[in-house]
Amino acid sequence: MSTKRHKIVRLTLSYLVILFMFAVILYPVAWVVGSSFNPGNSLSGSTIIPENPSLKHYAYLFDVTQSKYLFWYWNSLKISVLTMILTLIMVSLTAYSFSRYRFAGRKNGLMTFLVLQMIPNFAALIAIYVLALVTGLLDSHWGLILVYVGGQIPMNTYLMKGYLDTIPKELDESARMDGAGHLRIFFQIVMPLAKPIVAVVGLFSFIAPLTDFIIASVLLRSESNFTLAVGLYDMVAKQFGAEFTKFAAGSVLIAVPIAILFLSLQKYFVSGLTAGGTKG
Repeated sequence: MSTKRHKIVRLTLSYLVILFMFAVILYPVAWVVGSSFNPGNSLSGSTIIPENPSLKHYAYLFDVTQSKYLFWYWNSLKISVLTMILTLIMVSLTAYSFSRYRFAGRKNGLMTFLVLQMIPNFAALIAIYVLALVTGLLDSHWGLILVYVGGQIPMNTYLMKGYLDTIPKELDESARMDGAGHLRIFFQIVMPLAKPIVAVVGLFSFIAPLTDFIIASVLLRSESNFTLAVGLYDMVAKQFGAEFTKFAAGSVLIAVPIAILFLSLQKYFVSGLTAGGTKG
């Protein structure tokens, strides 16, 4: 009986902890969503369930005659998609090279990537700004994309290499005996088996540019080139903090492409992240 009571107590405590963490995570999200439907401009009267919900803030954001939100949204999606594509190409080739080949400087290169992934991009903001200014990429989406791609390579290469190390090399040797070349092995054998980690890296590299503010605010100058984070901040700053409910509406819409991509890749996410944790 005591054993049964002990199990009930342990199960109850587990559910209480889960409910507490769920409330901590859900409350700010629900509060932002509720604020986005608040017809007023101030957050002081906002509640999770507004008394007179309205869609006027969303209508304002989608009205191109009043707001540049759609332009900022397009800029963010363009930058995120291009960053994801370029990151996947660079990381896949780099991780495959480190996983399958032995060459001079391989260990030092891996150690360098390990050190670089501990240093955030904003720690080199001055150098990034000067480099963008010298190369003529200041206030350019391509300059921002190159910075994001460069920042994504170290961590994601280490992550993908760990996953590729779990794919048996005997498959490569069998294909090579059948006359397959390096590129054919990479595209037709290794990459199809690496879909989980490719999905994980793609998701990470898509989310980072979409939610970044610091680097984008340093490199972008003209309002037409702003990303969502910079544009929404600029909208609030110009009105001296009187547009926070519109800011909440714009923030809610940022989550839409992230949620769609996550749900479409969900079946790969857990297996890819778990397997990638094994670093060789």
